[in-house]
Amino acid sequence: MCEHRAIVTIDGPSGGGKSTVSRALAARLGFTYLDTGAMYRAVAYTCQELGVDPLDSVQLESLLETIRIELLPPAPGEDDVRVIVDGREVGWYLRTPEMGMLASTVSAQPLVRRKLTALQQQIGAAGRIVAEGRDTGTVVFPEAAWKFFLDASPEIRARRRAAQLRSKGETVDEQQLLAQIIKRDRDDRERTIAPLKAAADAVLIDSTGRPVDEVIDLMYDRVTTCPCCRGK
Repeated sequence: MCEHRAIVTIDGPSGGGKSTVSRALAARLGFTYLDTGAMYRAVAYTCQELGVDPLDSVQLESLLETIRIELLPPAPGEDDVRVIVDGREVGWYLRTPEMGMLASTVSAQPLVRRKLTALQQQIGAAGRIVAEGRDTGTVVFPEAAWKFFLDASPEIRARRRAAQLRSKGETVDEQQLLAQIIKRDRDDRERTIAPLKAAADAVLIDSTGRPVDEVIDLMYDRVTTCPCCRGK
């Protein structure tokens, strides 16, 4: 009998396709989808809205004592999870490249990581979830039955993100976006607390030249080859 819990973790850098793949894989498996990145963006957004300096531990601790974050399924016709902060839906403010950069700064703060890691572990306590982020396989759910690290070249990730933003009617400077992605990669990999890296037992997948359906199929096939974990 496998001793791991029925949790799938999908880590990787920004723009690698984690959200799209995670949502689809969770739906196919009948698991719950946990977008940990949205939680860090929610804290970053609240810091910006309230004028809280994320590097000021006193201000940050006060914010974390009162903030309430809820993740709800996407609205009909939408892809992103709905993010509720203190009773107000803010998801549409969280997906900009600038908010991603601020989330990277926020996520490097030990106070934030402790708070959100505990919340994520509480959500995943019963298993049967697909969790995506940057440290879900290394820190949040090291006991997960299946771990993946999804990557792609920075250029491809910038192109994908630009297309996504343009589809929503936004104007995008693709070179600026690429520079932001490269900087965020560096910041995420070099931070002291829970740096971006593949778990030692993660399956590495480069999605640069792979259709998304192929990536989902690869993960699904791997998950379903362990019948003792499949329904755990």
